[in-house]
Amino acid sequence: MSPLIGPGELGDATVIDVRWRLVPGPSGERGIDSYQEGHIPGAVFCDLDRDLAAPPGSGGRHPLPEAEAFQEAMRRLGVSGSRPVVVYDEADSTAAARAWWTLRYFGHPDVRVLDGGYRRWVQEGRPVTKDVPRPVPGDFTARPGGMPMLDAEQAGALAQDGVLLDARGAERYRGEVEPIDPVAGHIPGAVSAPTMENVDPSGRFHPAEFLRERFITLGAVPEVSVGAYCGSGVTAAHEVLALEVAGVPAALYVGSWSNWITDPTRPTAKG
Repeated sequence: MSPLIGPGELGDATVIDVRWRLVPGPSGERGIDSYQEGHIPGAVFCDLDRDLAAPPGSGGRHPLPEAEAFQEAMRRLGVSGSRPVVVYDEADSTAAARAWWTLRYFGHPDVRVLDGGYRRWVQEGRPVTKDVPRPVPGDFTARPGGMPMLDAEQAGALAQDGVLLDARGAERYRGEVEPIDPVAGHIPGAVSAPTMENVDPSGRFHPAEFLRERFITLGAVPEVSVGAYCGSGVTAAHEVLALEVAGVPAALYVGSWSNWITDPTRPTAKG
């Protein structure tokens, strides 16, 4: 079953709006403003910073949340283990992929991403609302380990012995610019694989065969150990999602570059 879903396939799923922006909106929040302006009927808002990550620190800018905290957040949003979940963001699935991966990591068996997100939903003339639902609390139980994950040591080793994909823009990979983190560059041995090349201009994923060919050129094939990282473990989740669409299992380095650089003894590379 594909991890992607179209607007006409939502059925009776729990629908979660994960729209998020790097720069806070008028309210000082990073996504709730968009939700309040309009969302898919019945969708509940999930805050990426609070619900899908622990507070920033030595683990990076978006560390993995503790199981208990994540379980509490998902139950508040009405998530149950026996009911499918569909997640969406504005268009390109970057934030939605973090929700997909985190739910899968904590053991939810049926999570899918609305390909093309809210923008596609609106463009197809489907209904939107400003009404905020009050979901019945869910019974989801968080059980870690449902998706492969890397720590810093494992990521560094994979960059040498397997394929570690860097999902950031190529200029950040090369160390030419670094708008967010205090150190520029990449993990030595990692391969540049910008996330935005996984989607077309509308934000929808390229077909599986296209993605498969793309990852083959990068050395990421099912027979090789593959992992992905980015700045803080958000766009890298999108890379893992694209790899799954292509049929390539991959591990996520959740701490990513923002965790890697907290230890000055870890090597960095540029170019």
